[in-house]
Amino acid sequence: MLSDVMEDYLKAIYQIQSTSGAPVATSAVAEYLGKTPPTVTSMLGKLEERGLLDREKYKGVELTEEGETVALEVLRHHRLLEAYLAEHLDYSWSEVHDEADALEHHISEEFERRVAEILGDPTVDPHGDPIPTADLAPIDHEEADTLRDHDVGDRVVVTRVSDRDEEELEYLEEAGVLPGTRLEVVDVAPFGMVTVRTEGGDEQSLPESVAASIRVRPFEADPTGGETNGTGDDTDGTNGEVPTT
Repeated sequence: MLSDVMEDYLKAIYQIQSTSGAPVATSAVAEYLGKTPPTVTSMLGKLEERGLLDREKYKGVELTEEGETVALEVLRHHRLLEAYLAEHLDYSWSEVHDEADALEHHISEEFERRVAEILGDPTVDPHGDPIPTADLAPIDHEEADTLRDHDVGDRVVVTRVSDRDEEELEYLEEAGVLPGTRLEVVDVAPFGMVTVRTEGGDEQSLPESVAASIRVRPFEADPTGGETNGTGDDTDGTNGEVPTT
């Protein structure tokens, strides 16, 4: 049996590895988890002894297949719980992360199955993050632009938003910038503000740091009068699922 802390480390390494690649530096894990480097180094040694990660001196760590499977299981629990809390218990998308963190280590596989069933086996959580499948198959992490990467006149659809800052999520919810929302970039200020126009016609100015946390895909006008996401279909890039918030 792994402790909750060990599972948290594996999940954190997986998250960093999926966005920045491997190996993952000790300092990156320490920053992600808010731990001191010596504490992280000690725990990484324990996880290596259990065959859950490989370490290369002066370079960092990489999850083994077994370590990745554990991380995917914890992530599946976490993201299903977030979806359940938002859809059935009326939590806002800014509240679900901490609640799911507290519960993810303590639910049975039967509970997980029933939650997935009642939700209709969702593919994304309220923030647009992919939910691992029941067989814990590796997730294909597509390269995606951030809103900060786009210029004036670009039209995009929001696919994912970082869930690590509750105040930021509250701000984005108030601004109407959610997964599935279509935006047009109307101004990029030299001092770091990105102004977008939402589907309702309102303009919202977002700090550059916030724009960098919003993953997007381009969409274009369709000659038939609809919209496409730039891939030839008429979806918004979120598999037709706009999470309940």
